[in-house]
Amino acid sequence: MRVDAVRGRRVLVGDTFRPATVVVRDGRVAAVEDLDHDVAGEVLEAPDAAYVVPGVVDTHVHVNEPGRTEWEGFASATRAAALGGVTTLVDMPLNAIPPTTTVAHLRLKQAAARGQLAVDVGFWGGAVPGNLADLAPLWDAGVLGFKCFLSPSGVDEFPPLDATELRAALREVARFDGLMIVHAEDPAVLAAAPQRPGGSYGDFVRSRPHEAETAAIRLVLDGARETGARVHVLHLSSARAVPMIADARAEGLPVTVETCPHYLVFAAEDVPHAAPQFKCCPPIRDAGNRDDLWAALEAGIIDCVVSDHSPATAEEKGRGDGDLQQAWGGIAGLQVGFAAMATEARRRGIPLESVARWMTRNTADLVGFGHKGRIAVGADADLAVYDPGVDLTVDATALAHRNPISAYDGVRLRGAVTHAVVRGDLVDRARPDPAWGRQLERE
Repeated sequence: MRVDAVRGRRVLVGDTFRPATVVVRDGRVAAVEDLDHDVAGEVLEAPDAAYVVPGVVDTHVHVNEPGRTEWEGFASATRAAALGGVTTLVDMPLNAIPPTTTVAHLRLKQAAARGQLAVDVGFWGGAVPGNLADLAPLWDAGVLGFKCFLSPSGVDEFPPLDATELRAALREVARFDGLMIVHAEDPAVLAAAPQRPGGSYGDFVRSRPHEAETAAIRLVLDGARETGARVHVLHLSSARAVPMIADARAEGLPVTVETCPHYLVFAAEDVPHAAPQFKCCPPIRDAGNRDDLWAALEAGIIDCVVSDHSPATAEEKGRGDGDLQQAWGGIAGLQVGFAAMATEARRRGIPLESVARWMTRNTADLVGFGHKGRIAVGADADLAVYDPGVDLTVDATALAHRNPISAYDGVRLRGAVTHAVVRGDLVDRARPDPAWGRQLERE
């Protein structure tokens, strides 16, 4: 159903919640009026206690189609997104087969997505050994930047860059002012760490120590300093890297940083034994580290929060029968990420407007989507209604992503996304429409 306005007593306009009526025309925000502004047509009335925020822009999602669609696909991923208030997502270049490392592979990805999107979707390209000449054509074809790994990615078709290859890729990306986004774990540190098999999450964390992140991030920052390339650190889990990132910012290096809800909600000491649904790389760390990540967010050193939704089949997640060294690493949390963040922020006394900024405007700005992630005249009419009075206990089997496995299973959320609007279309929660979504290119 098309809506002509969304009205609420707590609408996030700029950095402040205030009573407002958001007038919608042709899929965009036509005006932001007073609460009692009269609008002809369909008006979505938010409950008095609910908040109206911009639709979440999740810039880190593994859709895996084509090639590994049994892990996740565009239809299931975007349906989960829509139900969780995510109105725009950006697809990672792996774990699809083929990966998005050439223009031809990008076209295959775009063809696979056609007609399956319940929300808007953009695409990252990939930087791997041997595809240096493909980076500029991919940029010209509309990708939003390039992902690389510095350690093995987990799939053979997306190998990591060594230090020399990283420098070459950064120089090339700097030439056309692109963006390099980096999975920053150092392979030498990982190789030297103890790799004890079994179901102990503590042992798994020790196999991916803080130093793996800090060493790799230092390499990335040195590369940015040398080449002038814009760099973005993906899924920061170690707060020990925060001081060097702050120093790099003070130096003027063009670096941005993200973290994820699972690093901010969970703590390693609370993870059950042999629970591969919690395995991710880099890992969930201890509660003190979690507190430090929240502090870095509040200080503006970490810019944004994204899901890093990386689901897999039960067979892959259960590989090794509880051995965390063998199980596939990835957290499935696309549908519940915003509500989980809002719940934890509320517990910590952090205002919802901060959570919204980290997950909407800041992520939209990262990829240059000035028409997303804000409630402002001319922006896309992408909106979510979050009601803190609706308690929800997550049931992984009821989530819309393809495989019913999630670290959030059984977690009680104090609040839920009850409505979402994608460019003026109200999401039918019973059946999000795959005709709503558009494929986005770099502006």
